[in-house]
Amino acid sequence: MAWGQPSQPSPPTSRIWALLPFLIALTIVGTISWVCYQIYLTFLRAKAETVQKMEARNVALSRGGVRVSVRNVGHEKYVDQTQSWAVKAWNLRSPEGTGKGKAKK
Repeated sequence: MAWGQPSQPSPPTSRIWALLPFLIALTIVGTISWVCYQIYLTFLRAKAETVQKMEARNVALSRGGVRVSVRNVGHEKYVDQTQSWAVKAWNLRSPEGTGKGKAKK
């Protein structure tokens, strides 16, 4: 051309070579999305198993908080068991001046 060297026309590029970067990028994005999807499925499976095991132990998770239920114990019996310490403390108290009981000043 300008320096006296004849220019050779460049060979025509095929469409495969033009699409190769796109195919590589698509493969990478597809692989990353598949891995993320598998992680998501694993977390869902772990959550379902955890909820199932906790429900077997009478623990229920909700948006309002955690609810623990007591098995095979009636309400009255449950209240009696939880408040028995108050009755024992009442019975063991020492009225002032009597000197009975185990309370020390």
